[in-house]
Amino acid sequence: MEISSVMKRAEIEFDVVVLLVAALVMLVAGTLLLPVSKGALPYYENGLYGLLLFIFALQMVTLGRTPFGDAPRSRGLMAAGVIIASLGIITCFIPDIFSRVPRIILSICFGPGGAALLLQMIFSRDKLPKWRQYGGIFHHLIAGCSAVYVLSALIGLLVFRQDLISTPMSAMVALMTGLSLFYLATTLQRIYRAYPEAVQEPKGSVDLPIGSAMILLTGIFMVILGVLLVPVSLGRLPFSGSAQLGLLMVILALQMLATGNSPIGPFPRTWLMIIIGSLFILLGAVSCIIPGVLVPSLTVLIGVLNILGGGLMLKRIFTPIIGGSGRGGGPVPAILVRLNLVQVTMNVVSIMFGTSMLVHNLIPGLVVGVILAANGGLLLYLMRIMSVIDGIQKKMER
Repeated sequence: MEISSVMKRAEIEFDVVVLLVAALVMLVAGTLLLPVSKGALPYYENGLYGLLLFIFALQMVTLGRTPFGDAPRSRGLMAAGVIIASLGIITCFIPDIFSRVPRIILSICFGPGGAALLLQMIFSRDKLPKWRQYGGIFHHLIAGCSAVYVLSALIGLLVFRQDLISTPMSAMVALMTGLSLFYLATTLQRIYRAYPEAVQEPKGSVDLPIGSAMILLTGIFMVILGVLLVPVSLGRLPFSGSAQLGLLMVILALQMLATGNSPIGPFPRTWLMIIIGSLFILLGAVSCIIPGVLVPSLTVLIGVLNILGGGLMLKRIFTPIIGGSGRGGGPVPAILVRLNLVQVTMNVVSIMFGTSMLVHNLIPGLVVGVILAANGGLLLYLMRIMSVIDGIQKKMER
């Protein structure tokens, strides 16, 4: 791909982004299960299950898309999404803490969920009959949806009955699901490009932009990680550092793919950003599924990104203040003062966290847990501040 093409802006809808993420995760899972079946690699089942639960929750919180179909975004749906996301995060972090609960939830999401979506597509007047009538690219949409729904139902059965087929056969099902998801994602992208009116904004009483939804999930991730690190540091709980790093990489990648926000600051969402985000997804999925293999490299990568990102953001905040560019403009609104204070604190905490990852035992585990939980709380407070500012802007535009 030419440099000019890579640097072009990538106009990809968020539902396509989620499908691409799910496709990459399933392709990685299917590829890794083949050597796992031969005993060539270790396998952390909870890492895969937790990651998949997080992706289901992501769709619910950001798009109002449940495993059984679209629903208006309400407080109840948001709460359900947050609970499932929290369950997925804890499932990744703490081996076997919930016993069979994650497997049961996933089997329901994939199995009955896939069957319900297939029936909705067949019997809904706005789907299969119209898509057949439109023809062309919509025939590919029928094929893509059908393949994804059927394979999802099959995966639900395999998750519930793991002894039904051999591990290599399960790997092939995962690979076919990943390819089907990728096919569906590219088909939807082509439809959105040809028919912009086909893009549907999430409906419901809850108005939560994609950026704010990502901040919400990241904040929850940080709070849970910080809280769990306290008993982990005391030796009271087992902990999967590999899956923790893997899920963090996936969250960072989602922010890059959705909005162009990278760990070192915001960038235009170009195809280069999509490529880097996809690479982060691949690394994160491998780290979740195969324990230990990428821990040293991801620890250094995330540590450096946290230090570099925190330092650059502090420079962006303080440069105008030191240069005096903000003087003479009248009193600064209190909400903006709070915003700057939160951002400064968050970036200082980010630098501390990154340093603790690079320098082993520099900061005690208990203190790291408190730092991360505080950072998560600050992220949630930042989301609240952004919501207030957005409300003020909407009132001014009326």
